[in-house]
Amino acid sequence: MNYYVLIRTLFNLAITNKLIENKYYPFGKGKIRIRFPETIKIGLEEGEIKAIEGLKLKKDTMIWHSRNVFLFSFYLAGIRISDVLRMKWSDIIDNRLNYKMGKNNKVTSLKMPTKTIEIINYYKSERSKDDFIFPELKKADLKNDKDVHAKIRTATKKFNKYLKQIGELAEINKKITTHIARHSFGNIAGDKVSPQMLQKLYRHTSLNTTIGYQGNFIHKDADDALDSVIGF
Repeated sequence: MNYYVLIRTLFNLAITNKLIENKYYPFGKGKIRIRFPETIKIGLEEGEIKAIEGLKLKKDTMIWHSRNVFLFSFYLAGIRISDVLRMKWSDIIDNRLNYKMGKNNKVTSLKMPTKTIEIINYYKSERSKDDFIFPELKKADLKNDKDVHAKIRTATKKFNKYLKQIGELAEINKKITTHIARHSFGNIAGDKVSPQMLQKLYRHTSLNTTIGYQGNFIHKDADDALDSVIGF
């Protein structure tokens, strides 16, 4: 599995850099399918998100900034941290976020919820139209993919360090990382939103991917079925 993931990554980089054509991509429907081991995805509950929102953190500190980035990702259906850090002010037009998802190059447009606007307003000073919203890539060599990826990895490790502290302060007994923002959105969405709409929000290429992903967070039917059998 790990070898296949590495090969897939190399193919994606080669296609992005126009070294090969898409037709040679060996993965996907009717081609090589990578079988990942099943894992239990755990997201935060609504009350836990509110606890994080309600923490009194000193402005302009790293722990405060880490919370902002985490919540920004969560409020926008769990946008991956690599995409969050690549976002620029020019991607926001009429309070809509227009961006291309790095994992599959899907272009999407999302309304900016009020809570996300409140977050980015903290970062508006000394900005230019083509500048990044968050500061982690401002000194990156944008022509050097290796440097960009390295800075994203470094930032992610730093965020996760402070998110652990945030979890302790909010008395949350779950491991919190940048990726948990995505799981948390899925967990809270549950079966409230149609799979087709979640596919759009998650930017999944396939509806089957969305259904499989969301299945990690929908437990009510199974719980009710269990209760119906043993509730005597």
